[in-house]
Amino acid sequence: MGEEVSSRSYTREQRQRYREKVRADLDVFEQMLARSSFEFDRPMTGLEIELNLVDGQFDPHFHNDEVLAAIADPGYQTELARYNIELNVPPRPLPGRAALELEEDLRASLNAADAAARGVGSRIVTIGILPTLRPEHYEQEWISDNNRYTALNDSIFVARGEDIRLEIAGPTGERVDTWCDSIAPESACTSVQLHLQVTPAQFAAHWNAAQALAAPQVALGANSPYFYGRRLHAETRIALFTQATDTRPIELKNQGVRPRVFFGERWITSIFDLFEENVRWFPALLAECSAEDPAAKLRAGLAPDLPELRLHNGTVYRWNRPIYDVVDGRPHLRVENRVLPAGPTITDVMANAAFYYGAGRVLARQERPVWTRMSFPACAENFARAARDGIDARFYWPGFGEVSADELVLRHLLPLAHQGLEEWGVAPEVRERYLGIIEGRCVSGVNGAVWQTRAVEHFERHGADRPTALRRMLQAYAEHMDDNEPVHTWSVP
Repeated sequence: MGEEVSSRSYTREQRQRYREKVRADLDVFEQMLARSSFEFDRPMTGLEIELNLVDGQFDPHFHNDEVLAAIADPGYQTELARYNIELNVPPRPLPGRAALELEEDLRASLNAADAAARGVGSRIVTIGILPTLRPEHYEQEWISDNNRYTALNDSIFVARGEDIRLEIAGPTGERVDTWCDSIAPESACTSVQLHLQVTPAQFAAHWNAAQALAAPQVALGANSPYFYGRRLHAETRIALFTQATDTRPIELKNQGVRPRVFFGERWITSIFDLFEENVRWFPALLAECSAEDPAAKLRAGLAPDLPELRLHNGTVYRWNRPIYDVVDGRPHLRVENRVLPAGPTITDVMANAAFYYGAGRVLARQERPVWTRMSFPACAENFARAARDGIDARFYWPGFGEVSADELVLRHLLPLAHQGLEEWGVAPEVRERYLGIIEGRCVSGVNGAVWQTRAVEHFERHGADRPTALRRMLQAYAEHMDDNEPVHTWSVP
């Protein structure tokens, strides 16, 4: 959810002071990269999963405060809308059988949370976009009781100066073309975030590798084909999140001002490149100032928290985001991978993570890395194709030319993922279990988006209208989700 803030609005003076503090933090961060020791004794991975709450009719259920009180676990927190919550998983190392243990822990945690949610009238569903969501759902009190979300909503609309247009067209001619007066549709986008701790020297290579992998990740993991009842992109969440938080009126778009949801526009040579871009290009949305003097703290031999720089970074929505954090007095850096939707099952989430961590490790360490042989615009176009077409997408990849997503993964990236996990010290049974699921998706051509689309088409062929078909599909989806079998093995009702 990001860190809470104390205010829901900010004065002009606060914003000016905040800009000064962010720039001071950036200067200190640059010094730290040159001479400070960053934590890296044992590289850690982390995981966040955003979740939806539904009622007995599988419509969104707007009472996350009551659900969180029933769950009573600090690992579960609020998200933007009252029908969202988030599960934060403590960091842990990759080697050995840790992933299998994590899968068991996650499943047990979600089972307990779902049982608590059912006690107050909700069910928990892990899916990229809740397909039963309709515009009228946002006519009620939708936003979570949290200063951060209210301040973000108000700041985006002050910056924009007008309502937001959502315009997304699907492959069969269905489309959404509407205006909204809040960032409520952003809450439809529920994701999985994967964290990887890296050293300053390794950061650029791992971030560039994550950018190159973003398109195959989305193609394999697409799970968001429906929004407002319409069949849109395989991973509609990408376009929806981009549009729903856009601070730019049309005139600024025409001038080439960068969007707040940002894939990037170049390969990088240092993590500093990304933080410097944030400060140079993006005005503050939240202007919360602390009392910290980062330069004085650094001179005293302490790791500064850099709260203003971190808060600002949290309001620039890169699909691969740089993270600076301090734990137990030691600073560390992470790549936060944000491209994947939630679900369909914990097993699928773990398979997606294994593919990313394995293939990313090898791509980041290649003698002649992929980003020296592929232009950044080609990488960005791959990402757009993956979001639109999912597992049917075709990419440009050095050495292959134009290639289908499944062929690229089976012939090239899956062997790299096996190699990378082996180098991480991951147990053979872990590699076989999770990467076998990735192979199964490629061979069958089925991911979450494909299964959802086929299920809705099945119900419609048997006489259901679209709202009924979506509700029946989601009910069947939730039953399969509880069984925790990978999505490519699911039967269509």
